[in-house]
Amino acid sequence: MIRIGAAAGDRRRGWLMAGGQTIPVALGRGGIRANKREGDGGTPKGTFRPRQLWWRADRNPRPRTFLPVRAIRSDDAWCEDPASRHYNQPIRRDRSREGDRLERDDHLYDFIVEIDHNTSPRIAGRGSAVFLHLVRENFAPTAGCVSMTKSAMLRLLARLGPDTRIVIG
Repeated sequence: MIRIGAAAGDRRRGWLMAGGQTIPVALGRGGIRANKREGDGGTPKGTFRPRQLWWRADRNPRPRTFLPVRAIRSDDAWCEDPASRHYNQPIRRDRSREGDRLERDDHLYDFIVEIDHNTSPRIAGRGSAVFLHLVRENFAPTAGCVSMTKSAMLRLLARLGPDTRIVIG
């Protein structure tokens, strides 16, 4: 089991605890929220499972993990439109489809752990694209994800599998 909680005094920063390790993380700009909504900047409170790892094979060797692994392609994106039937799902980006591009120039999405937030059932407006990913400089807040350093992510990936419980809040 992995536990993620907010830091005292700053709801946008937190700690991830796993296997005796404590890792600093950045949380959503709205802190941890029980009633997550699209665009609120909140990191959803709850118990989740990791679904798969998306990774930039052009930048990094395949990491050790027990999760299913998928290399990110240039047209991979995530649907964040609550009106779309593809809401909160991976999509292929083209001229007719907008979405959160998974192939980014910065390194935030070099490793993305997709979690099962708002997946079964998917409810429009309850939040999309909530991932574990790499942190911005100075641990700046996310749009609702949990982010960490690359070294922390690689240590975490080595222990993550589909049955791992991720408890946020």
